[in-house]
Amino acid sequence: MATGHEKIETNIGLMIALIIIVVSIGGLVQIVPLFFQHSTTQPVDGLEPYTPLQLAGRDVYVREGCYLCHSQMIRPFRAETERYGHYSVAGEFVYDRPFLWGSKRTGPDLHRVGGRYSDEWHRVHLINPRDVVPESIMPGYPWLEETPADATHITRKLEVLRMLGAPYTDEQIAGAPQALEGKTEMDAMIAYLQNMGLAIKTRR
Repeated sequence: MATGHEKIETNIGLMIALIIIVVSIGGLVQIVPLFFQHSTTQPVDGLEPYTPLQLAGRDVYVREGCYLCHSQMIRPFRAETERYGHYSVAGEFVYDRPFLWGSKRTGPDLHRVGGRYSDEWHRVHLINPRDVVPESIMPGYPWLEETPADATHITRKLEVLRMLGAPYTDEQIAGAPQALEGKTEMDAMIAYLQNMGLAIKTRR
């Protein structure tokens, strides 16, 4: 007479159903508690939502695929903190939709790059990286200097982010298009880079 275990092994449909149930329960047990931990759901002290210019720069960063070569997640290991600064914490990413942690590092991690270099350094580096880092294999992005920052959907973006929890005021949303007037995608990208990791100062 077949045991319960044998019945499960010989009935593929039943086995699939039970696997789905077990994996679902295990996933919920791991994921649900994170929504109730303040360290993962509350912003760290000093963290502000992106300004319209920084948000436009983040969109350019995503569009150009910068996250494919640069991570934004410093692990809590000495080799990482010695090079990049304080390790990343969950409360720094509560306004990121989606987060851009990444795991590929063809180039260095950028999470603490804010304030490390001047705006002019970033401008030169983005136009031709080898002008400041001779061994760099990063491509240049000179067209960012000539392309106006896109304000077409910026108001709607801030409205959606507010619905998702970012504390934008009505005044900030109404003034978003004006914040991008006369700005280029290069200005926006630099504003985004210069804001990275400033809520928790680096140890360098």
